[in-house]
Amino acid sequence: MRHFLSLKDFTKEEIIEIINVGLKIKKETKNRIFQPYLKNINLAMIFEKSSTRTRVSFETGINQLGGNGLFLSSKDIQLGRGEPIKDTARVISRMVDLIMIRTFGQDRLEEFASFSKVPVINGLTDKYHPVQLLADYMTMIEFQKENGVCAYVGDGNNMTHSWMILASKLGLELRIATPKGYEPLDDVKEMCEEFAKESGAKLIYTNDPKEAVKDADVVTTDTWVSMGQEEEKEKRIKDFKGYEVNDELMSLAKDDALFLHCLPAYRGYEVSEEVFESHADEIFSEAENRLHAQKGLMVWLMN
Repeated sequence: MRHFLSLKDFTKEEIIEIINVGLKIKKETKNRIFQPYLKNINLAMIFEKSSTRTRVSFETGINQLGGNGLFLSSKDIQLGRGEPIKDTARVISRMVDLIMIRTFGQDRLEEFASFSKVPVINGLTDKYHPVQLLADYMTMIEFQKENGVCAYVGDGNNMTHSWMILASKLGLELRIATPKGYEPLDDVKEMCEEFAKESGAKLIYTNDPKEAVKDADVVTTDTWVSMGQEEEKEKRIKDFKGYEVNDELMSLAKDDALFLHCLPAYRGYEVSEEVFESHADEIFSEAENRLHAQKGLMVWLMN
């Protein structure tokens, strides 16, 4: 049995294999062929953090695969009323076949998984967002940028950490531009440097967005104010001045550069309206690929 708690636990070959399963199923879906790969499989979806894309993609995905999705918010289960995580894990995992959790601390997810009898998927934590990176890399493959130089501009958050792991596992060049004081966590840096030694990846850290984006094949960003950081909004907007991905910044990337955003996007902050709309096809292909990449992941985990 394998859990999917972060990309660090998977080899390059396994990551590519999961995405290829998703691409195969996507092709079938586009042809209105729905194979019951997970017939009668029950997926519990636990949400301690709200979501649009995560809920719709997992619930639609398990249904298209012939299984059933059970939505559980923290208001609906004892986990939100003080039951120990390990008890909730031991109960739910005896009743379903697969569990997805979207929560706050990575430690909560890992504790749950350590007591679960079935595979557990990280739908997002404050530290990692690995299912989003499956969708992002699937999009890079479809736009023929799978070996391209990548630039991440913005906050050193869960998306940054997940990009770092993906790049260091797959041997990509990733340039990360963050304001001072908003850099990625040191433990993630150290871990990824070890992965990079084996894969040949190149990770570059800078406080200059222009340096990161110059001649990049892929440019990506994320919100400056994540859930739970609302009280820091004004300070963050001030600190991130100059980090908006706008036409001027994108002009430094390659002419055919791909722009990705995990959404929701806040125009006028991390991305301009002009850049967002001119790359809308890429962004919404990326959003759709949450559905297909996660179907590939669920099938892979259950088989």
